[in-house]
Amino acid sequence: MKNFYKNKKILITGHTGFQGAWLTQILIGLEAEVVGLSLEPHTEPNLFTIFGLNKSITNYFLDIRELEVLKKVFEDEKPEIVFHLAAQAIVLDGYERPIDTYTTNVIGTANILEAVRFVPSVKSVVIVTTDKVYENKEEDYAYKEDDKLNGYDPYSASKAAADIITQSYIRSFFNPETNDALAAYIGIARSGNVVGGGDWGNHRLIPDMVRSVFHECAEMVLRNPSAVRPWQHVFEPLSGYLVLAKGLFERQKNLVGAWNFGPTDESSLPVEEVIKRFVDSLGHGTYRVESNNDRHEAGLLKLDNTKARCALKWEPKLSLDQCLALTAEWYRMYYSQDEDIIALSDKHIKSFFNFSI
Repeated sequence: MKNFYKNKKILITGHTGFQGAWLTQILIGLEAEVVGLSLEPHTEPNLFTIFGLNKSITNYFLDIRELEVLKKVFEDEKPEIVFHLAAQAIVLDGYERPIDTYTTNVIGTANILEAVRFVPSVKSVVIVTTDKVYENKEEDYAYKEDDKLNGYDPYSASKAAADIITQSYIRSFFNPETNDALAAYIGIARSGNVVGGGDWGNHRLIPDMVRSVFHECAEMVLRNPSAVRPWQHVFEPLSGYLVLAKGLFERQKNLVGAWNFGPTDESSLPVEEVIKRFVDSLGHGTYRVESNNDRHEAGLLKLDNTKARCALKWEPKLSLDQCLALTAEWYRMYYSQDEDIIALSDKHIKSFFNFSI
């Protein structure tokens, strides 16, 4: 992996966000040349600032809904690989700001694909959507890549629409079966509920508990304690994105299209069970249950990762308890300042990805 990514020109959208900042830090360790394109960080603290990414990569702070500005960045930078993670990524924020959610996630994704279309340097693109793109029937069933897409709430609908638009662009403009001379091979990545150190997003389970404990905020509120989600450490799907992008760059036609990077069935657990385990790892923390029936959220959601395991030789490495232990360690160290948090982050990356940085 390090031999492949070394000196590659990589463009990451959403690099100031939680997943995007971790992916950027990983690619820096792989000695890639990284260009970040995003809005400025929207939380304080945030990983972008903690990692000092403003000093180690090329940064563009812009809105992906601005097509002409976006196209100019692509034309000027000439990336070889694109990871598209920029999004309005919070379900409850989608209810509060539906139009912003739709335009960012749908038009923004279309703009990225349109920019790629006219820049021949791009050989590989990974469009990141979500597990919530599927038509959720609330059954004990793990969704496969060819299952029907839909979306109940504005966020889920916007990501399903972004997924469908990407598939349309693949068929219309980037289809290797009809025109193998095309520059870009495009993959779609769908992951589960991602947790890890450095997430301070609003209305998210682990960050809500972290704020309650370390910022001495009000007692944490659990909205949907019995809701089952596919939980995974942030490194798990990021490793999938990296493997997928490499295969697409190497012109493997069978990799074009959608991929689930979900955890094992053992990691699909109710919200309340997960927060109890996190509190155990963290050492302290309390919560109360306060259901909100005015805002629908999925009650049962699982992903089938068979395709990725068989075709990409990708599979989850961490159990849920290992995932939560790593996450708790990161936050404890950050707030205690007993250790250099960048050194700890790089240590976690090195251990998981098995390369020296």
